[in-house]
Amino acid sequence: MGGGNSIGKALRVTTFGESHGKAVGAVVDGVPAGLPLSEDDVRFELQFRRPGGRFVSSRREPDEPEILSGVFSGRTTGSPVAILVRNVDVQSAPYEEFRYKPRPGHADLSYVLKYGLDNWDYRGGGRASARETVARVAAGAIAKKLMLARGTMVAGYLASLGPVDSRRPSWEEAACAKYSPLKAPDPATEARYAELIKEALQEGDSWGGVAEVIVMNPPPGLGEPVFDKLKADLAKALMSIPAAMGFEVGQGFAAARVRGSEHKDNIVMRGGRPGLETNRAGGMLGGISVGEPIVVRVAFKPTSSIRKPSRTVDLRTGEPAEISVLGRHDPAVAVRGVAVAESMVALVVADHMLRSGAVSPVRLEPGEAGAIEEGWSRYRAMCSG
Repeated sequence: MGGGNSIGKALRVTTFGESHGKAVGAVVDGVPAGLPLSEDDVRFELQFRRPGGRFVSSRREPDEPEILSGVFSGRTTGSPVAILVRNVDVQSAPYEEFRYKPRPGHADLSYVLKYGLDNWDYRGGGRASARETVARVAAGAIAKKLMLARGTMVAGYLASLGPVDSRRPSWEEAACAKYSPLKAPDPATEARYAELIKEALQEGDSWGGVAEVIVMNPPPGLGEPVFDKLKADLAKALMSIPAAMGFEVGQGFAAARVRGSEHKDNIVMRGGRPGLETNRAGGMLGGISVGEPIVVRVAFKPTSSIRKPSRTVDLRTGEPAEISVLGRHDPAVAVRGVAVAESMVALVVADHMLRSGAVSPVRLEPGEAGAIEEGWSRYRAMCSG
């Protein structure tokens, strides 16, 4: 597979596994010693991208994490943390039809052209499947806890589904959107999203969507000029997610349609330090965080696996062929993509926190570990009421 399976510098994450293989997982290197970490912490995060719900893939995976290394007596040791999640509900038979007929919109064709037909794992999309993102969310749980050493938190929600846009939520609404089956920030938006999903399911079709991720209370100074800007690393991380088609920070592409006088962020004093009056920049200037909330968005294409017939070619003969993709697929990958986007943002921010010294890259002090546990308890309980 080459060397493209890792991301990060101080916090280095490598994922492994295929959709229909024995397991998927992640190795997270660079986690400082002393971080409180348990399998239940990872399990808590995995529930928000788990399949088997009403509006997502019917694949029944419990997504039970196993921490294989790097943790002793409930604390990280400073050695690599390896997390394994076994695949238990694998049904490969429906994919036999696609062994020689690449599915339009998938990575089937590119993998065959790059690695060769005989070396391609066609079952469920193999390595290119969104099943790989389980490992990202597992690693993201570590990053989210690490960020709490400085009181930094991340939240994501489904900002739009097809033609329906969400209203701009409060931080609390965005943080609690994870409990919505459609990652909507309020019941009214959830109902509108649900209608779109039901319609797509009835017609054998799918929808695209946009996830927005917000980082609250980020330390200023994250990001390194010029090629390791925080926004550049965020763009790479989010665009590495399967089905990702576009990235925005702050005002994003809308900034290209306004005057400089409309886009600029006036600098004001807030809480005893300089801040941005409108934060149209999305919390970063020159690609470096300034302490304002970091706001990014990632656009997901509609699910390519749909019942409506598509045209392809039979790789054995070169003749035209028609396929209809049956099986267990999300009618909108953006829904579960929210949890993945959250995790990728957390991994990038945590990496830069270690690189900048905002968090010790070697060992957390007992007071920091205590603050993390208190923050994690509040995070898990904040939407229970």
